[in-house]
Amino acid sequence: MNRNITSGFDMAAEIAHIAIEEFKSHYVTKNFSGLMQRYYYLVEEDYGDPRSNRFPMMSNPLYTFGLVGIYLSWVLVIGPYFMRDRKPFQLKRTMVIYNAFQVAISAYMFYEHLVAGWLNYNLKCQPVDYSDSPMSKRMLNLCYVYYLSKLTEFADTVFFVLRKKSSQITWLHVYHHSVTPLETWVLVKFVAGGNATFPNLLNNFVHICMYFYYMMSAMGPNYAKFLWWKKYMTELQIAQFILCIIHTIRALFSQQCQFSKFISSLLLLNSSIFFCLFMNFYIQAYKKGKNTTALAAANQAATCASESLQKPKSLEVNNNHNSQDILPSLSQKKVN
Repeated sequence: MNRNITSGFDMAAEIAHIAIEEFKSHYVTKNFSGLMQRYYYLVEEDYGDPRSNRFPMMSNPLYTFGLVGIYLSWVLVIGPYFMRDRKPFQLKRTMVIYNAFQVAISAYMFYEHLVAGWLNYNLKCQPVDYSDSPMSKRMLNLCYVYYLSKLTEFADTVFFVLRKKSSQITWLHVYHHSVTPLETWVLVKFVAGGNATFPNLLNNFVHICMYFYYMMSAMGPNYAKFLWWKKYMTELQIAQFILCIIHTIRALFSQQCQFSKFISSLLLLNSSIFFCLFMNFYIQAYKKGKNTTALAAANQAATCASESLQKPKSLEVNNNHNSQDILPSLSQKKVN
């Protein structure tokens, strides 16, 4: 197979053809585990970046799948069971240090994405450089650091569990932290550079802002007055996915772009899914919340108005009662 197939969906078609042929040969012996292993080795042999084999956990995806499985087990079962009869941990200092680390590593990766690639890349379309040039190796190393950083972000959810912040452990949060390590493993193994790193560049910038916000939030209520921009963090994340979608569509439908159409399709699908999920979260958290608050305020105002209309009547009744009490006493005085 040819690694540089880019026209249409030739890569996907060729993989499908080989998959069918291998299935036919293994179906006779019912060796389906061997079939899956054969599938992986065929894809790795023909499309894998051999330079990535020097990194730990890059020989096959089972290590990453295993770590994601451990993460999900802790978040969904082990962690809640462990914390069931315990008070929430405060972890204030730990949270500040952790978020400061994430700000620092995100800033480093953002800088490296610019220097190793995007200050010189073609913004419209940039193929992957599989050579051993210094800049190509630098980008490959950066992609591996980016992969490792996604594993460290498992701690986000671990801290939520330990602090009993169950409302923060949404389906979007768990899905995001489960999928990104698998995506970044594919990035290092097959497409460490070019268009595939554009979402990483944007994500690093977003994470600088996001973890800086979390760090200030963890520093205590004295810093709450500086956290007015929480809403805009979600808007920044949504803008990130919009830019990724536009950038990927341009490469996908450009006849001159030499970046893989198959990988572009996967990037487009991934960005679209996250765009829909974050938009739904934004609407639920801010738009509907705002409408609910406005409705509650209107109901309160109506209640206050109703009470104010009833007060004069009660006063009038009280005045009538008072006059009836006073008049008999006055008439009695006249008689006397």
